[in-house]
Amino acid sequence: MPFQIPDVPDIHDPLLAQRLQQLIDNKTKPLGSLGRLETLAQRIGLALGTEAPALTQPQMVVFAGDHGLAARGVSAYPGDVTAQMVENFLAGGAAVSVLARQHGIGLTVVDCGVRRDFAPQPGLVISKPAKGTADALEGPAMTDAQCRAALAGGQALLSQLPGNALLLGEMGIGNTSSASLLMSRLLGLDIAECTGAGTGMEGEALARKTAILREVLARHPDARAPLEVLAAFGGFEIATMVGAVLQAAVERRVIVVDGFITTSAVLVAAALQPNVLQRCVFSHCSGEKGHARMLEHLGVQALLSLGLRLGEGSGAALAWPLLVSACAVLREMASFESAGVSRQAEEPAAAGA
Repeated sequence: MPFQIPDVPDIHDPLLAQRLQQLIDNKTKPLGSLGRLETLAQRIGLALGTEAPALTQPQMVVFAGDHGLAARGVSAYPGDVTAQMVENFLAGGAAVSVLARQHGIGLTVVDCGVRRDFAPQPGLVISKPAKGTADALEGPAMTDAQCRAALAGGQALLSQLPGNALLLGEMGIGNTSSASLLMSRLLGLDIAECTGAGTGMEGEALARKTAILREVLARHPDARAPLEVLAAFGGFEIATMVGAVLQAAVERRVIVVDGFITTSAVLVAAALQPNVLQRCVFSHCSGEKGHARMLEHLGVQALLSLGLRLGEGSGAALAWPLLVSACAVLREMASFESAGVSRQAEEPAAAGA
């Protein structure tokens, strides 16, 4: 299907928000004593539009693609690793494979633009406009048609998946460079503030990576609108993810965002349709430079801060039990009335009152 930016409606419901807060406050506990778990419960309830949210058939989708810019040495790993890791995901040996299995999360790997072709197999979806993006130092990483094909592919993929929760994962040697470029241009920040170690670039290697990305930005001075920026700098996996995020938002699924690269996809999606953020839960603040700044710009707070910078969706999978617990507390925890528990004593009246 051709890509069109969908309408993502505002789902904020003041009456539901008030009712959810009343339910949370009336549980058998001191006010606010479950901290940010209470905020999370309300956020999920609002996202799903119910006072008794239940997360069903969660889907982890790992979007994979190769990057032409990787040939410039912006990663500590060779480009072949993208395809090798796709095989590892499908064989069940990657970190996200283990965590998804542990928590009962469905895992789908999407070949959005890996240079190698894969044999059909369970858990693999092929949705690639081309075998890897072009070198963004020579021209746009994607043509407008390729970018829109990737976006449409993400929409189509998501519409076929069950459940009401999407967990975002990614794989692509060079994709921290794309995320840094997207962040720099969309937020108007110097590229040095947005560029980190990625797969392990430090010292002179990191300085060289930053210099290359600065050249890339200068090569595309007119790319300013969100889709222009995405086509100029993004990877096929990021563009496909943007399409999936937009579709998940339309379908009112909870979107669990992983780290730096997946947040850059949400950054683009939110630039197109700001109400996307109402459906998002940000799982962790990664160790990748720039991620905290990106989260700050979006006005969100991540659940965890473990120094992770693996990607794959690993942080989203690790945070998943917190979402399940937040829903369970809202649905199953007793109220003061139902449990016959006395409330906190009121403050004594002031003397002479």
